[in-house]
Amino acid sequence: MRVALQNNISAIGMETTGGLKMLKNYKPVFDATVKEKLEKAGFSITGNFNIDDFETMEISLALACDTGGEIRQACLSRGLTGIKPTYGAVSRYGLFGGASSLGQIGPIGKNIEDCAALLTVISGPDSKDSTCVIEEPFNFSETVPGGSLPEKTEGLKIGLPENLFDTSIGENNNPFLAAVKVFEEAGAKTEKFDLPLTDYLIPTYNIIASAEASSNFTCFDGLKYGYRSGSAKSLSDVYMLSRSEGFEYEEKKKIMLGSLFLSSECYNVYFKKAMQVRTLIIDAYRSLFERFDMILSPVGDICNIIANLAGLPAAVLPCGIDKNGAATAFQLMGKAFSENKLVNAARIYQSRTDHHMKKTGTENTKPGGEAS
Repeated sequence: MRVALQNNISAIGMETTGGLKMLKNYKPVFDATVKEKLEKAGFSITGNFNIDDFETMEISLALACDTGGEIRQACLSRGLTGIKPTYGAVSRYGLFGGASSLGQIGPIGKNIEDCAALLTVISGPDSKDSTCVIEEPFNFSETVPGGSLPEKTEGLKIGLPENLFDTSIGENNNPFLAAVKVFEEAGAKTEKFDLPLTDYLIPTYNIIASAEASSNFTCFDGLKYGYRSGSAKSLSDVYMLSRSEGFEYEEKKKIMLGSLFLSSECYNVYFKKAMQVRTLIIDAYRSLFERFDMILSPVGDICNIIANLAGLPAAVLPCGIDKNGAATAFQLMGKAFSENKLVNAARIYQSRTDHHMKKTGTENTKPGGEAS
């Protein structure tokens, strides 16, 4: 079976740029741990892709990095299924991204079975990554089709963030409410609640992501690898021009803001405060998961970044078409390392619906069906 890799996952001999002009023509000399695990399990790598171009590519089985919801947004646009794992469940060795404490590699597939199979392979400990704290790979084999696939969600309690749902639209025209009904008919109990700390989620995420990007991008200096300006006349020119020409506007903005947040004058006011708020967010959601088994929410900025800030797992599932004719998906978020519970709930949902079987978002597919 063939799997595509996002182009910020290191693969020997394969141009791996992470979407950065600064890393144009860079070909790693080592493989990421997840690539090694895939090949050892018998998977072949079909190519790599830029997450920004994912919607136009015919890719149905892939690994990508979710730093602020990228896996979930990619699945939303294509009618695919994905899992953003718990931070520390999958090795980050060989992954280069802007925000080290937010990003986690996860699977994208046609259905939850694809994702569970990939996650079984890539999860587990890795001596090369101190952030990978899981002791054993996930094992979803106890509930595979043909085995003891659960048909009911009795005893499952799902929280619904009332401040994020548009309940004014009737169930027949609201894919999210229709998804909720599927779980209720399967035996789950649902309860509405107000999502906490919503005003602080995006500012906290932006400060931390910018600060970490600023720190991580310091190694891209135009000397060791990647882009080097052809206009440089001196060593200082190499540094200045290579970074000026090699980084795009958004990357420059992150570097400049991150440098400001980490400066001695602003560290306590911005970065330290953001880390304190992050702790409040982690504690708030730890408390919520004493009340709920999982939270069902739309896919979007506020909902997405909770899982990244708190290091929680989230599964994204297609659920139909919205009132504007666009593909729609919801996500199930659980407490840390509750992937088995999320996968089982997703299996029950997809056994009762067919949204994951419908082709969506592939009208502009490149000929040949290969990743690029």
